[in-house]
Amino acid sequence: MIIMPNKQNQQNSSLIRAPIRLWMKRSLYRLRLRNMQLRYQLMLLFLLFAIVPSVGLGLLVNWTVERIVERQVEGHTMQLIGKVNEALDSKMENLQNMTYLIAFDPDIIAFMQGKTTSDNDPGTGTGTDTIASKKERNVSDQDQLYGIKQTLQGFTTLYPEIAGIVLANGRGDYISNEMYPRGRQSLTREDWYRRAAANPGIFTVLGQPLDRNITTHVQYKDNEIVSVARSITDEASGRVLGVIMIDLKLRTVSQAARNVTLGKSGYVMVTDAEGRSVYMPEHPLVEQIPAEWFPSGDSGTFNAEADGRELLFLYQSSAFTGWRTVGVFPARESTTEVRQIQFYVVSFVFVVCLFGLSASLWFSRSIAQPIFRLMSYMRRAETGNLMAGRWSDRADEIGMLGRSFNRMLVQIRQLISLNELKERQKREAEMRSLQEHIKPHFLYNTLDTIHWMARKEGADDVSEMVGALSRLFRIGLSKGNDFIPLHAELEHITSYLQIQQTRYRDRLQYELIVPEDMRELFVLKLLLQPLVENAIYHGIKGRRGPGKIRVEAKTENGKLVLLVQDDGAGMSGERLAEMEQLLAAPLESMETASSSGKAGKSYGMLNVQARLRLSFGEEYGIMLGSREGEGTSVTIIHPLLRQLPPAGSLDREEGEEIE
Repeated sequence: MIIMPNKQNQQNSSLIRAPIRLWMKRSLYRLRLRNMQLRYQLMLLFLLFAIVPSVGLGLLVNWTVERIVERQVEGHTMQLIGKVNEALDSKMENLQNMTYLIAFDPDIIAFMQGKTTSDNDPGTGTGTDTIASKKERNVSDQDQLYGIKQTLQGFTTLYPEIAGIVLANGRGDYISNEMYPRGRQSLTREDWYRRAAANPGIFTVLGQPLDRNITTHVQYKDNEIVSVARSITDEASGRVLGVIMIDLKLRTVSQAARNVTLGKSGYVMVTDAEGRSVYMPEHPLVEQIPAEWFPSGDSGTFNAEADGRELLFLYQSSAFTGWRTVGVFPARESTTEVRQIQFYVVSFVFVVCLFGLSASLWFSRSIAQPIFRLMSYMRRAETGNLMAGRWSDRADEIGMLGRSFNRMLVQIRQLISLNELKERQKREAEMRSLQEHIKPHFLYNTLDTIHWMARKEGADDVSEMVGALSRLFRIGLSKGNDFIPLHAELEHITSYLQIQQTRYRDRLQYELIVPEDMRELFVLKLLLQPLVENAIYHGIKGRRGPGKIRVEAKTENGKLVLLVQDDGAGMSGERLAEMEQLLAAPLESMETASSSGKAGKSYGMLNVQARLRLSFGEEYGIMLGSREGEGTSVTIIHPLLRQLPPAGSLDREEGEEIE
């Protein structure tokens, strides 16, 4: 039966896996370096640049020292083995020389040729021999035998390491002071005799004897002696006449290898070419080394396992004897010095890591703690608390940043205070403007009534005067809008000038120069009337004869420039400097004039300057130019507004550009 998965179970499983995936994703996100806290980043970097190189250096030193120590141990061991080989070769060369000396003795040559009867000779005299001749021959043979034994005795006395010397000729006769056969079997059938005879005239190292039919009076065991042999040949025919065999005491071999120690439990042993032991200490690590363990070559190293322990073997073969001198020691003991160095290296790395960890904690804390303090002050400032934070006399970048932050808070508090002052002044100005709007509404309605009454009565000059005044108030109201088209502002100033011309008659002339394509631009209302009024009352009125006011509009550098010029009395240099100082801070100047009860002669110009600065920023406003007796020029820098700005669009931060 096939069970189909339940849809509800699948939904439950997906609901369980979703939080797990989300948790894993958040964990991986936190593990990113840039998402970690600064303290942990600094700790990680300090540890990376302090501990990682130390650990790498420790591993490199450990690896290098291990290789160097291993090579030094192997080289030292091979030198010791070479010394042992040289000692053994020297011993064997002495024995070889001894065989040469023995072979050159005339009596021994006569014995090998069978001319001298030995003690074990049964006698082979003929029937014609008399008893006297036999006796004479026996006396002569005995003298020769005695001389041979004295020669052999001299060698054993001179070399006490010799256990025995035996001479055997081709007939089976032998001569020896210390050695004798165990049975009546002929010595020519012995293995040592046959091996020596197989190599005519060549010195042969036989090794330890095994089941031979000859022994010594001291009864040396087979494992206590080492045998060498050399056959004596006839110089004329090359026939083997006999064999000289010498038994060497094993302690001679052991003296060369016994005092050599390798490590704590290592030793040196000697084997023959087949791997049979020639010399071995009392408690060896391995009883026998098979011949197949040895690699090809006269020297080398290899590892092998014996009795559950890994052993290291270093060997060197002797070209003279064919023996191998082998150094044997546990593989772990070869690294005793390495372990000691490793201990020092590990201790050094541990100290460096401990110091690096402590230093990373201290450095990360010393750097991160002031930054965390600055973060806390910033968060406090975000909540509205702009009090300056406390900083120590740190001279580093963090201390400089903290002090700069405090200065910034002071400036922010000053700007907030200034902004509050400007907002209060703006609200007061708006309140006064609303209050003043009540009168123009009433006057506008009243003047409109008078205008129509004058036209009805036929008083055209009164009607024109009242109409101009009505238009003046109507444009000034502008339904409460702050921005009006430029043509409306020009109509407003035209109405004002018509009223003033009625008063001053021919003394006042004016000229408006405004391109048609600029008449639809929007400007702040009541910009030109205060300036034209100042031009009339402080310029034209103060001169003799008629005067002229010129109003011009143009664009420069992407801005609207409105120019009001008159040829009136002008201003002195002191008055011009005073006006420029007042225009630099119009709000403060107006507040000072209001608090002192003196509105001042240029309140209207300051009002225009304040409204331009509040609406558009410091780069816009009024610039003055005047010379006493020649007239005054007032320039208004206004942004190009091709559309009516939405309400509140100009309530912006300082420095924001107007599009």
